[in-house]
Amino acid sequence: MDLKKTVLGLELGSTRIKAVLLDEKHIPIASGSHEWENRLVEGVWTYTMEDITGGVRHCFADLKRDVREKYGVTLTTVGAMGVSAMMHGYLPFDRDWQPLTEFRTWRNTMTGEAAEKLTALLGFNIPQRWSIAHLYQAMLKKEPHLPRLCHLTTLAGCIHHTLTGENVLGIGEASGMFPIDSDKLDYNAVMAAKFDALIAEEGYDWRLADILPRVLLAGEGAGCLTAAGAAWLDPAGDLQPGIPFAPAEGDAGTGMAATNSVAPRTGNVSAGTSDFAMIVVEKLPGVHREIDMVTTPAGAPVAMVHCNNCTSDINAWVGMLAEFAGAVGAKIGKGGLYTLLFNKALEGEADCGGLLSFNYLSGEGVTDLDAGRPLFARTPDARLTLGNFMRAHLLSALATLKIGLDILTGEEQVRIDRLCGHGGYFKTPGVGQRMLSAAVGSPVSVMETAGEGGPYGMALLAAYMLWKQPGQTLESYLDKKVFAEAKSSTLMADEKDIEGFSAFLARYKKALPVEKAAIDNL
Repeated sequence: MDLKKTVLGLELGSTRIKAVLLDEKHIPIASGSHEWENRLVEGVWTYTMEDITGGVRHCFADLKRDVREKYGVTLTTVGAMGVSAMMHGYLPFDRDWQPLTEFRTWRNTMTGEAAEKLTALLGFNIPQRWSIAHLYQAMLKKEPHLPRLCHLTTLAGCIHHTLTGENVLGIGEASGMFPIDSDKLDYNAVMAAKFDALIAEEGYDWRLADILPRVLLAGEGAGCLTAAGAAWLDPAGDLQPGIPFAPAEGDAGTGMAATNSVAPRTGNVSAGTSDFAMIVVEKLPGVHREIDMVTTPAGAPVAMVHCNNCTSDINAWVGMLAEFAGAVGAKIGKGGLYTLLFNKALEGEADCGGLLSFNYLSGEGVTDLDAGRPLFARTPDARLTLGNFMRAHLLSALATLKIGLDILTGEEQVRIDRLCGHGGYFKTPGVGQRMLSAAVGSPVSVMETAGEGGPYGMALLAAYMLWKQPGQTLESYLDKKVFAEAKSSTLMADEKDIEGFSAFLARYKKALPVEKAAIDNL
């Protein structure tokens, strides 16, 4: 095994840190993982620095174990690697790169005032999870750490800096820190000047350009693994410095790469702890609170519908049902239980028989809720069966996403020629795929590698940097080198499924005041 002919992608997702090693044919040959959960500490969704460090090291050690068991070699190097992580949020550092606050994740909905004011100022939708919204909200609250602020980055940028010493970020992830000018392929200078003017009287000795990471495009070099970085990642001392790094990206950008969705009129839906749709557009749509404008890893404009909540409530119910299965002596693992229950949803009525579920573990920007309360409800005449119950939860996981997508495809007339799904929601063959097709009313494809998700996409970006031909675009590389012979399945929901989802969504929208009342009173 020639380790120099492999590439490594590492991604810190919401519930799992995963590393994927690819060979020269872009086929996954080894992997490692570490499960973790965010914490709600004093009203802030966060992961501690100890969680981050320990989780990444355990994941890499697990990858080393897998390589050793499969190939009989010690993982000492790779041809190239890259880091990805859950998007955006707030990670401020002082001059010496010491954190100034806890990591405030994408899940937090504490920046409503800042997001609203910046959207009005810039004429550009600024979502609550974006780094600039967190920064300005901290200013509005006059948080004491701000005078010491020297660096602002994301989780992906933080890990990349730890490993390479470089304060840089891929353009797709950077576009969730501050708006990007897709012509100049950098932060929007006009908007940055407006922000600097807004805060000029606050007396800080920095401007926005001073604290943000430098923007890089897919295919550009983003530094090399340092000796300190190698020791941090692999305390056992086997990993050698000098490995070239691709620009760090967020899970949105790696999802686009993993599903070959970087060309205009292509899109992907990532569905796991959160769900989001990424549609590469030919022209910029109008300003909508429900639509975020970001970019591909190569800088092309992307319309994004992001929802904070997707499978967390499903996971909680499956956990309880697993406990019941154990109590009655049923010998079925959690993986088998997921497969059984997801397939049961196909037996449910198309509109879930009158059952209703809100999967809001946290706040949801698309429906303008700053907090969440998971809620299951039914009328006295609703048909409570296991199939209807599971289908209600699977449709609930997509309902908010559908509300945002309707703005794009309806009001803005955005064309989508191909939509690809990936993430845990699609792990059971055919089920999540059919539900998404019913939601969007168009065919949905799922690739054989869909389960690999973000770390696979990050490894592909490292491969593009390492193995692309001179002048070859990311779109061309993915089309011709990676996915030319890729296996995928495409499924179109039948008319009954589509009509059933519409009926469920109408009931869902009508009942949103019930969810609001639960937030106010529970």
